[in-house]
Amino acid sequence: MNSAADSHLHRAIHGKKKPRVVLALQGGGALGAYQAGVYQALHENSFAPDWVVGTSIGAINAALIAGNPCELRLERLREFWQKVSQHDPLSFALIPDIANSHDFLQRVNVWSATARAMTQGIANFFTPRLFNPFALGLRADPELASFYDTTPLAATLRELVDFDRINDANAADAVRLTVNAVQVTNAKLVNFDSRSQPLGVEHVLASGALPPAFPPVRIDGELYWDGGLYSNTPLETVLEDKPRVDTLCFMVDLWYAEGEEPTTFDQVQARQKAVTFASRSERHIEAFNEKHALRHRLRTLFDKLPPELRDDPVIKELCAAGCGTSMHVVRLQYSAHDWHTSSKDINFSAGSVEWRWQQGYQDALHALAEPCWEEAWSPDQGIVVHDVHGDAVSA
Repeated sequence: MNSAADSHLHRAIHGKKKPRVVLALQGGGALGAYQAGVYQALHENSFAPDWVVGTSIGAINAALIAGNPCELRLERLREFWQKVSQHDPLSFALIPDIANSHDFLQRVNVWSATARAMTQGIANFFTPRLFNPFALGLRADPELASFYDTTPLAATLRELVDFDRINDANAADAVRLTVNAVQVTNAKLVNFDSRSQPLGVEHVLASGALPPAFPPVRIDGELYWDGGLYSNTPLETVLEDKPRVDTLCFMVDLWYAEGEEPTTFDQVQARQKAVTFASRSERHIEAFNEKHALRHRLRTLFDKLPPELRDDPVIKELCAAGCGTSMHVVRLQYSAHDWHTSSKDINFSAGSVEWRWQQGYQDALHALAEPCWEEAWSPDQGIVVHDVHGDAVSA
């Protein structure tokens, strides 16, 4: 780690040992290129994550990071996003008046990419099921109950992700990986964690199995769908992790909760997706802070007890529930409005992918240049949230 980054991390908890660095990645399809850009900035500034938690496209990015040695992670992320990017039919070089044509060209490229994705699929990601009984409203095997087949994604992940490395806690620069999925039959959210079980390509596929587009994935006899159906932002997984340690968490959100009143069918669909998949982290943070304040007071109370009372079994049990750790959450949000289109998450046009990557990169550089986690905070406050907002512009 370079000296500046190391100094920031040490000062973040005021003289304690260096905190654990966590990267929490939300689901959002093609918008996930923004997360790759965020990782690039962290990588270049030596903020290597100790733990990556992801849902849906966030799980794919997380696996690419955890499943490669540090020196190859950025290259593998770039390879994946190049593999799934679609060629833009119109080039800016073809029209001389760039200033007036930029918005038009972007819209044409986006419409073209979206139409091709829906009718032809995305190379190295998913393909349409031909002669599909499910699409006709007929019965299909559970694993085939979808419009698209994600077998190409499985092959891509096996090519770019070393799952043996993920499952080897003793590997050099090992990164813990957690991906979230929801059981189809009981709607239970499950955290697949490399610290407690071996992970494979099927766990990553399950985390991104968004119905009815993608098929559920069967693991140990149970069918799983995209974890974003239950909770699209995996912050709760980080908050509930034990044992509790001082943590610096970079949380990357792809859906913007705030938005204008919709006036067209497409805008209504866009807002519906945003409402469904936007972060619910505020309520998790509020509940966690209440618990943390209680734990902190328990620990303070124990320190004030006379020695003869500290050996009481009940007192010891209460003390064990105490907590003096802290967590800083740096929240980076993809803020581009993409013309308020409902299909932005399936817009894999090369220009949009690269633009989102650069936006994530710039937003993360801004956060690292002004390390807000160095600010003082009350010890009663378990989580300190630092929001980093980019400019709301078109992608």
